[in-house]
Amino acid sequence: MSDWLEHSEQVEVPVSIDAAWDLWSDLELMPQWMNWIDSVEILKDKPELSRWTLSGGGLTFTWLSRILKEIPNQIIQWESVDGLPNRGAIRFYDRKQDTSVVKLTVAYKIPGVVGEFMDNLFLGNVVESNLRSDLQRFREYAIQNQS
Repeated sequence: MSDWLEHSEQVEVPVSIDAAWDLWSDLELMPQWMNWIDSVEILKDKPELSRWTLSGGGLTFTWLSRILKEIPNQIIQWESVDGLPNRGAIRFYDRKQDTSVVKLTVAYKIPGVVGEFMDNLFLGNVVESNLRSDLQRFREYAIQNQS
């Protein structure tokens, strides 16, 4: 049985909290700034569920995710219900003057196949580095796509 690892990163974004929320809450846009996320598809018959595909290091993982909590301009919290075990939240903080902070927390269980050949510390560093880069890409994407 594998252990859960958790990582948090945040970025200040020079757009209003409304603009940051509008972009992030459209889950199908996430591959635009999340480097390892290949696709996100909201299920038509169950819109509270979404199918995710992630690729990295020659491996591909999929999972079905459910939104647990959604409070506009504050938080989107999720957990996987099938596939790659993960959970987390994206939080939004209004800094006024059209600036907001976006904080992403992700927790996941290390799949056995990955754990066999990758040290947890190394994997954690890779994930944190990617999350930081993803949030910087979100920052740039939000600036370019301001309403």
